[in-house]
Amino acid sequence: MAAGYLDILRARHAARLLAGTLVGRLPNGTAPVAIVLFTRAEGGSYALAGALAAVYGLATAVGQPLLGRAVDLYGQPRVQFPAAVVSALGMALLALVGPGSLPLAYGAVAVAGVFTPPLEGGLRALWPSVLGGEERVHRAYAMDAVAQEVMFTVGPLLVTVLVSLWSPAAALLVINALGVLGALSVVLSEPSRTWRSAPREAHWLGALRSPGLLALLGSFFFVGLALGSITVAGVAYADDHGRESVYGWLMAALGLGALIGGAVYGARQWAGAPERRLRVIVALLALGYLPLMVTPGVVAMTALAAVAGVFLAPAIACSFIVVDRHAPRGTVTEAFSWLVTTFGVGAAAGTAVAGPAVELGGTSWSFAVAGAGGVAALLVLLATGRVLAVPGRTAVSARGSENDRNGAVEPGFSSGHQA
Repeated sequence: MAAGYLDILRARHAARLLAGTLVGRLPNGTAPVAIVLFTRAEGGSYALAGALAAVYGLATAVGQPLLGRAVDLYGQPRVQFPAAVVSALGMALLALVGPGSLPLAYGAVAVAGVFTPPLEGGLRALWPSVLGGEERVHRAYAMDAVAQEVMFTVGPLLVTVLVSLWSPAAALLVINALGVLGALSVVLSEPSRTWRSAPREAHWLGALRSPGLLALLGSFFFVGLALGSITVAGVAYADDHGRESVYGWLMAALGLGALIGGAVYGARQWAGAPERRLRVIVALLALGYLPLMVTPGVVAMTALAAVAGVFLAPAIACSFIVVDRHAPRGTVTEAFSWLVTTFGVGAAAGTAVAGPAVELGGTSWSFAVAGAGGVAALLVLLATGRVLAVPGRTAVSARGSENDRNGAVEPGFSSGHQA
């Protein structure tokens, strides 16, 4: 298993691109907790802290596909690094003015969110040209999904360390300075500087004109909803058991399950169409969420959380392959950015729905939202099987990803985009 991942990391530029992207995404991965801690330290209410974090999340959802389209049109360095600088300046403004001036505070987080650079989509667009073979690219997608779990675990811990050593304002500044450095490392690399999107057909819908991509986005809205609802349900479960530490155990178990699942998934080569494989993985993901409604004792619940997380990273990694197959030619970064946005909006919806569910029916109902989200995600994939069966075109097929200079194709399917 480890040998396959080491093979990827030994490829020229691969380790730098992965590390730079993860560091560059730290501001986005830590923004909710950093904003809340800063707002509370400055005397703001929890309601204000939540509102500022929500504005940041909404602004990020708006900005990602727009910046992704700009990357496809103008290249990575001309978009990614300037966006990272502007986003960091937005957070620096928040640290400077604090929540005392509400228009400035809301404007600052909105700017920071809108200009969050689409490094995640950019990295996935680079993998084919860096790694070549389809099998290695798919393994890199799995490694990327695992790395995300690590970032979303380590990132908040880093924020709390910076807060304890200095202050919440310093944490905001340091995290965003690191983000700029990460983005700079990526855009100065040779693959980023030389990458060019394939020629694209002018269309105002951009990547969204692909029916297969729309089907995938519809499904992953509900995957995001399931995951977002678990964060609220976990808090309710911890309250029921009178220990805040229980929430940490549940989230850690969920992350551990995802790490294990992603590592195992990426360690082997998978034959056959990834669209069919994705349906199986999402079905198993939904099946893992449903037992959480039982809400047993802490030990059993922690074990169930670990099982529930096992198929999350594989689902995300497989979705990357499906995105690449269905994105219209010349829109690959935008398409990946739409997946990030849809998943994030779904997670926000999940947190919004799970709260009232707790009030109406207790903790079990909030976990039922996660189960319902998983089932809905599967139903969308089943209902749209016909449009997902043919990747983005009916007559003309290009071999390999638009960025795969070697034209390698996974056994069992032909990959490509609309000509």
